[in-house]
Amino acid sequence: MALYRTRSAAVYGIDAHLIDVEVDMYPSSSPRDFITVGMPDTAVRESRERIKSALLNSGFGFPNKGVTINLAPANVRKEGAGFDLPMAMGILGAMGTVAASDRFLFVGELSLDGSLRPIRGSLSVAVCARSQGIANLVVPAENAAEAAVAEGVNVFGLKHLSEVVALMKEPDRFTAASAVRSDQIAAASSAPDFRDVKGQTTAKRALEVAAAGGHNVLMVGPPGSGKTMLAKRFAGILPPLTFQEALQTTQVHSVAGILPRGVGLLYDRPFRAPHHSVSDAGLIGGGSGTPKPGEVSLAHNGVLFLDELPEFPRNVLEQLRQPLEERAVTLARANMTLCFPAAFMLVAAMNPCPCGFYGDPTRECRCTPAIIQRYLGKVSGPLLDRIDLHIEVPAVAYKDLRSNDNGVTSEQMRERILKARAIQQARGFYNSEIPPRQLRTLCALDDAGERTLEMAVRRMSLSARAHDRILKVARTIADLSASPGVSGKHLAEAVQYRSLDRSYWT
Repeated sequence: MALYRTRSAAVYGIDAHLIDVEVDMYPSSSPRDFITVGMPDTAVRESRERIKSALLNSGFGFPNKGVTINLAPANVRKEGAGFDLPMAMGILGAMGTVAASDRFLFVGELSLDGSLRPIRGSLSVAVCARSQGIANLVVPAENAAEAAVAEGVNVFGLKHLSEVVALMKEPDRFTAASAVRSDQIAAASSAPDFRDVKGQTTAKRALEVAAAGGHNVLMVGPPGSGKTMLAKRFAGILPPLTFQEALQTTQVHSVAGILPRGVGLLYDRPFRAPHHSVSDAGLIGGGSGTPKPGEVSLAHNGVLFLDELPEFPRNVLEQLRQPLEERAVTLARANMTLCFPAAFMLVAAMNPCPCGFYGDPTRECRCTPAIIQRYLGKVSGPLLDRIDLHIEVPAVAYKDLRSNDNGVTSEQMRERILKARAIQQARGFYNSEIPPRQLRTLCALDDAGERTLEMAVRRMSLSARAHDRILKVARTIADLSASPGVSGKHLAEAVQYRSLDRSYWT
C-alpha cells in the first residue's frame, strides 16, 4: 500500500475542524525524504524527527522510501504537535502495518520513545468528531477524562504508539473512557466566605445585587478597606455552572492549555485576576499565529477582577468595551476571523487617588487636584457607562474590626441570589441582558419612580446607556425582594449605585 488516509483535527478559536492526513510513499533516489505540505508550522515540520524516532524505538521500523504527507485542506495553517500521532499512523498504514479505517480520529504528540504526550483542545476535538459522525477518538491518556465529556463518541486514552496499533488491530480489547458526571463533583464552591469580611455592609449588599442580575461592579476606596477580599469572595455566591456552561468554559481553558491534568469538566466558576501590566493580547486575546483566548475569555461564565484599575494601560482598558457589550471577542486576521466567548462579570477596584486617601475623613490626601484628575481620567466615561454599580468601600471602623458579629455568609447570600435568578430564568434572560424592547415593560415605573429617575438623569447628566442600566439594576433589586414591579425604593437604591462616579469624575 503506497497511499493511506487518516483523520485528525485542528483547533481554531474554541472549535475544532476536521483535517485529512494523506500519506504517500514512493521510490526515491534520496531515501528517507520526508516532506510535509498543507501549510504546516514549525512544530508540524519538526514532527518528522519525532515520528522517525518513535517508529524505530517502538519496533515498527521506518520505510526506506520517500514520504509525502499532505494536511488538507491546504489553505488553512496547521499548528502544534498534535498531528504527530495521525501522521505516524498514516505512515504505518502506508507500510501495511494497520488496515485502513475512517472510523477513527487521532490526535496526540509523540515522544521519541513512542509514548503519547497531552495536547490542547481535546474536548473541542471530541465535539468535532461527534459532529462529523466519527465513532472513535484516540487521544493521549492524560486527555481522556476531558475528551470523554463529549457524549456520542468512544474516547480511547492511550499511553503509547504500540497501544494505538493494537487498538486498530483488536478494538475489542480496549474499553472507552467514561466521563465524570456533575453529581460526582463536590457541590461546594472553593471560594472563601463573605463572613471573613468585617463591616462593609453596603458593599456586600451591592455585590449581592450584582451577582443576582449579572451586573458589573466598580469599587472605589482607600488601601486596606477590603476591596480585594470582597472581590475574591464574589465568585462563591454565584450559582453553580450548568452543564452547557461548564462544557464551554472547559473548552476555553483546554484550548489555552491551562486545564488541570486529568480533569474532565470545570464546575467552579472561573476567577481571573490579571496583573495591570497585562498586554492587550493577554487581556483580549490574539498573539502571533492562530489567535489564542485572552483573560476575558478565560473568565467566560465567571469573574474578571481588575485590581488597581487606573494602573492598566488606557488602550488596554478601552478594548474591554466590545466584550462588555457583545459578550464575545471577535479577532480578525488576514486568513481567518475567530470568535471567543467572553460572557464574564467585571469586578474592578481602585483607589480614589494615587495616594489612596482622597475623601478619607481620618487621613490627609497628599495629591493635588490636577494629579487626582489625571489619575481618574485613566478610566474613560464610556467604560464607566458599561459598569452598572459604582460603590464606595470606606476604611473599616475599629468597632467593626473588633466585632464578634460575623455578618452574612456566602451561603445565605447565594440562597437569595438563586431565588432571584430563578425569577429571571422564567423570563428567559438575566436582568443585565434584558432586550431594549422589553426594558420598559419589565421595568415599568410608578409616578414616584418616574420622578426619581428624571431627577437622577438631569442632575447627574446620565447617558442613555446609564439610564437603561439603572432600570436593569432596579429590576434586580425588585427580584431580590420578590416584588412583581419596580417601586420607587428599588429605583432609589439603583440610582445610589450610579452616583459615585459623578462624585469623582466631575
